[in-house]
Parts: sequence; structure tokens; C-alpha cells
Amino acid sequence: MARKKITRRKFVADTGTATAAAAFAVNGCPMIVPRHVLGGPGYRAPSDVLNFAVAGYGGMGSGNAQELAKTENLVAVCDPDMAFAQSNTDNKLRPNREGVVRPEATRLSDMFAKAGKYADFREMLEKEKGIDAVVIAAPDHVHAIIAKTAMELGKHVYVQKPLCWSVHEARVLRQMALANPKLVTQMGNQGHSSEGARQINEWIAAGVIGTVREVHVWTNRPVGYWPQGFPRPATAESLAGVSAPRHNPSWSLGRINNTIAREMGNLATPMPMGFRWDLYLGPVAEDVPFHPVYHPFNWRGWLDFGGGALGDMGAHLLDHPYWALNLGLPTSIESTSTAFGMATLPPLNPAAPNSTPEGRPRQVPAAFPLASTVHYEFAARGKQPPVKLHWFDGGLYPPRPDVLPDTEVLKGEGGVIFYGSKGILMNDTYGANPRCYPAALQATALKVPKTMPRIEWSHELNWAKAIRGEAKASSPLEYAAQLTETMLLGVAALRAGQGRKVYYDGAKGEFTNAPDANQYLTRVYRKGWEV
Repeated sequence: MARKKITRRKFVADTGTATAAAAFAVNGCPMIVPRHVLGGPGYRAPSDVLNFAVAGYGGMGSGNAQELAKTENLVAVCDPDMAFAQSNTDNKLRPNREGVVRPEATRLSDMFAKAGKYADFREMLEKEKGIDAVVIAAPDHVHAIIAKTAMELGKHVYVQKPLCWSVHEARVLRQMALANPKLVTQMGNQGHSSEGARQINEWIAAGVIGTVREVHVWTNRPVGYWPQGFPRPATAESLAGVSAPRHNPSWSLGRINNTIAREMGNLATPMPMGFRWDLYLGPVAEDVPFHPVYHPFNWRGWLDFGGGALGDMGAHLLDHPYWALNLGLPTSIESTSTAFGMATLPPLNPAAPNSTPEGRPRQVPAAFPLASTVHYEFAARGKQPPVKLHWFDGGLYPPRPDVLPDTEVLKGEGGVIFYGSKGILMNDTYGANPRCYPAALQATALKVPKTMPRIEWSHELNWAKAIRGEAKASSPLEYAAQLTETMLLGVAALRAGQGRKVYYDGAKGEFTNAPDANQYLTRVYRKGWEV
């Protein structure tokens, strides 16, 4: 029998076991050598260790990498701002209050120093042939193109939340996951792996609070985290044609916004040395000039790059009612908000008089509103009745439930309230601290048997173990994509305009009563970055 060559990646992906093996011919027959023979008890063969890469290392990517580096091997890093990526690694080496540097930080630093460095994820995936899995933690607008490319190359993927930027991208990634069942996928909504998340599911299934018909969800984001609701920094070109202020002009909102935009443009700092802004823009069709208000981190509040507060925290807060109630896709969505931050674009016809529409600078939405509410309706599911779910962000709170004791203060960070026919179930962000009211229901809840498997490791290590067949992925794309689609339908409804309800056909992936709103389910892509 001819000896069959098995690549390391194929071994890790296809064996579905933690047992390292070596196949070789003895008298014409293959022999399997147990791991303990190769290296003694507790030995971990190299083929059991995942070679992973990170696309979008600065920020959450370095945190995910540090967790995975406890047991796996970082081989490549991709970031258009490698200096920022390096600083994230260096910052983790700072001693804690006891003057101790965490060993996982040292391990990550050593791996980072040896890892291949790339600005373009396409080059990384082409050159680094030994990659088994990819962590994708770049800004939202490039999640889908990186994940899709990696999956097409047979890589397992861990994609930070939200899964992607648009409804279209969520549906594409879900189909990719369904078509490639051997690839292990995970969205980075770590609360999905928590004890609290499982208690919520078990208590709802056991009927502790009765039949649920309404859910309220809130978060304080973006307040105190990143800016929203203000204008895009101006350039000389974008303000061409704006009339000069008159003597003692009134401080109208328009003038205030123009002043803010102009001053932000004037105060822009130079682009960091070595930063590939073209790769950062990725699929964004418009040539948005660099400004430090976008990078690092503040990209979340800008329509070109992020999904605002709902896109950020919906994955941690909507997740629990979505999962426990098996909501599926909504049938209708409506939204209201404070004002969008606007961008001033050059006139369509600079030669036309300023008094004409085509001769005036144009105003288009650029930054998400400071605060918004979104109202979803979900159809009945089997014996479960229809559900109305209400989202509040920007520091807005839902009304207090009547059964809530006066001593219970709604947490500013956010939370969830399930309204049942017998009482309410509340939880904090990430599914933490679930509790029921009236108090008698809590005693009932604590007696509910634990029927769901618990995850004893971090969300990242759960993914790594699932790749080796030692666990089941907690939040695979098959589930996470529809949760993300629901979140981003709220964003699309917000962009569609206030004072209207849009109806959604989940099978077709389109709004049925508002064809003009379907443009917000996708984007116009820069050539070469299509999804």
C-alpha cells in the first residue's frame, strides 16, 4: 500500500478528536501510534495545536489572541496599522497591581514577535499556508469579506461581533457556514457561553414566568464609549460653496454643525506612519479622508464602518431573548431617534449658483444618532405567541415594570426584561445575573434542573476545542448570522426614516412595503471588495 500523505491542516480539521496519530506502513498495513506513546502522559502532539492568525489585531483581536495563545499557536497577524497592533501587545505586558506580568501576556508577546506581519489579509492568506483558523476582529465593515475569503480557503473562523456590516453580508456568511459544515465557526458574543445565558434558557423553557409576549432591552452605549450624532470632519472641498458667516450671525444648528465639522477638519492629526488607510477603507466606495476620529475604536459610530450602539451591543443583549424565545427573523421593524450626524459633500454642480439645489453642498447621514429606539415584531412560533421586542440605547431606559421592587435600580450599562404572564425575568449585559420577580418566582427558578451543557472554558477556547472535536461551538454562524441580521434590520429601519413601519420578508430578505429601504440592506462596494 502506498503511503498516503496527510497535511497537518487536514488532520486537525477532519479527525474530530484530541488523539494525535501517526500513520505509517508496517508489513503493508497502517499503524496508529497513541499520543501517550509519542510523548508520555499529558503530552500534546504538535498536530493537536492550532495555528491561528488574527485579522484586525489592534483592540479586541489582541485580547482574543491572548486567550487562544494559552493553548494554541499564533502564526500570523494582519492589521493596516501594525504600530497600533504592536502597542496592544506591549500594553498587555504592564505589571498588575501586585507587580506581576501575566504569563499569557508574555506568551502572546513572544508569539507576536515571531508571527508573520501583514497589512493586507489577502496577502496573509496567500502566503501563510499553515494557517488552520482565523480570528477576525477588524472593524465591522470588513468582517464579511475576510471571513468569506478565509472560509473559501478552508479556514475555521472566529468573527467578532457583530458578525458583519449589513443584512446582505449576514445572509451570505450563513449560507457559507451551512455549505461548509466541516468548518467550525463562532461569533465573538462571549455572553452566549455563560452560565447566565443557560439559566435564562432553562427558566424560560420551564415556564417560570409564564408565557412571554414582550421584551425590553436597553444599553447606555454609545454614551461614555464613543461619539455619535455629530458631523463628519470637513475638508476644504466639502465646504466649498458654504456661505461665509454674516456679521453677528445667529447660532443656528446648521452653523454650529458646520463650525464643528470645520474645526475637526482643521485639527486633524497626520496619518500614523505606515498606516494603510486604503486597506482600512476596504469595501467603502467613497474615498473618505483619514481622520483620527475614525481610528482607533471610534469607527463604531460612523455609518461607513460600524453599526452604532445596536450593532455593537445587540449581540450581547438581544442574544438572550432571541435564543431563549427562538424568535427567528422579525416581521416588522420601526425606529425613532435623535438626529444623525451629517457629512457635507461638494455640490453636484459647483458651477451652479449657490441659490440652486445643485449648486449647494449636499448633506447626507454619516454618524449614527446619539440615541434611538427600535421596535420589533416577531410572529408566533409553534405554541409560542407573537412577541414585541423594544430596544433603547444612548442612555434611554425602558419603563420600570410594576412588579419590580423600589430597591431594584435599572442598571445604567444595560439589561433585558422578559415580560411573562406570571412575572418578569431580568438579566444584565452578557446574560449576567438573571433574576425573577415577584420574589417567589426566583425560588421556583433556582429549582429548575440544569438541562443544557455548560461551557467550562472561555468563548475563544470553546471554539478551539470545537475545531478539535472536543466541544460544540457555542455561537456558530448558522445561529449568529440570523441574530446579526435581526440587529442590522433595526439599523436599516433607522436609516429608512422615522414615523414608518417597515415589513420584512425573511424568506426573500427584503422589505415588502418600502422598496426604497432595501438599499440599506446592503452597500455599494468598492471594486475588488464585493461580498
